[in-house]
Amino acid sequence: STTIAKTNNKNYILDDVINTIKNNHPYNNIPDSIVEKIGRNLHLQQFHPLNIIKQRIEDFCNSYALSNGNYQFKIYDNLNPIVNTKSCFDDLRVGKEHVSRRPSDTYYLTNDELLRTHTSAHQIQFISDGNQAFLCSGDVYRRDEIDSSHYPVFHQMEGVRIFKDSDFPAEVVSISDRKKFIEEDLKNILTKLAKHLFGEVDMRWRDDYFPFTEPSFELDVFFNEDWMEVLGCGVIHDDVMANAGKSSELGWAFGVGLERLAMVLFKIPDIRLFWTTDERFLKQFIPKNGKLTDLSSVRFVPYSKYPLCYKDVSFWLPDSKIKQINKDGVEEEVYSVHVNDIYEVIRNIAGDLVEKVDLFDEFINKKTGKKSQAYRVTYRHMDRSLTNEEVDKIQEEIRSKLVDKLG
Repeated sequence: STTIAKTNNKNYILDDVINTIKNNHPYNNIPDSIVEKIGRNLHLQQFHPLNIIKQRIEDFCNSYALSNGNYQFKIYDNLNPIVNTKSCFDDLRVGKEHVSRRPSDTYYLTNDELLRTHTSAHQIQFISDGNQAFLCSGDVYRRDEIDSSHYPVFHQMEGVRIFKDSDFPAEVVSISDRKKFIEEDLKNILTKLAKHLFGEVDMRWRDDYFPFTEPSFELDVFFNEDWMEVLGCGVIHDDVMANAGKSSELGWAFGVGLERLAMVLFKIPDIRLFWTTDERFLKQFIPKNGKLTDLSSVRFVPYSKYPLCYKDVSFWLPDSKIKQINKDGVEEEVYSVHVNDIYEVIRNIAGDLVEKVDLFDEFINKKTGKKSQAYRVTYRHMDRSLTNEEVDKIQEEIRSKLVDKLG
């Protein structure tokens, strides 16, 4: 049967998306373990912790908007994850030399089609369509390390507001003054959002750099006796507005990671837990009265802590190298096998049985110039104890696959 994924402004057919991803293009680097996650839409599942955070932000933003300018944020939360390099990178001023564009860091279908690496990939479309304010959330995909806080699929929310002439006070006329006004409005809504989520906490703003905003900022809050980064934001760059066909307009944008917020607010220790279907996890977030009004009342209670098991694997890297542009714009030679390629092999075979993978040793033979690496794979099931025999079987499959990949 055909599965339809519903969106606010259009539908896309999930089966078609998956079939498109499973093409045989030589640039396609998307494994089955990632394909299986597409369409899960954790952020849309009622009472899932990611959905709770999402709704909390949406409710606050629209309440704020009504009382501070009488506008509304449109909600987009189930958009096709396949985007092109133009919308994901070029239109947002992410240069061709940027590390995020490399196949070692991003899942490509073809040379110019990929699984979005951030929800900002939809920003140009919605600004171009004339949206004055919108919140866009969804799953995003990045090849990454393996540990308790990193996962190749996670969820983001993008917030954007575009200002009309009538939104500015009469005395705010110049472009520089209007950008300052927009910056103040941005910081005001996000400061109040942080208080809405974390309560009365200390905060600090830090100047930062993002290619798509200027100026750019990070917001930190002091929570659980430590400073933590909450979100990035800024005044939308003039070039980005021009790319959307709105060069005469100004606005702001922010982005937040839903897993990061949920892990901190609900004290969830391992990012893999978001993907579990175990009722012992999910039922902890169902409010007794049907509506969660106070986030501080919800704290994840571990229902098990099964023993870990670790195995080591080491190998020589193949001699082949590739040329790539580094962050300084200089061409350099690097090994054709990236550390994320190794993580991908391990994750694709062992799945969520892997708690973390550590690259704990590297060695270069001075005579031959060959390089070796050693990795420690830590296994721990979220719901039961693993036997040494089943881990050995998985580890042997990983070794075999690495031999195939490394030659």
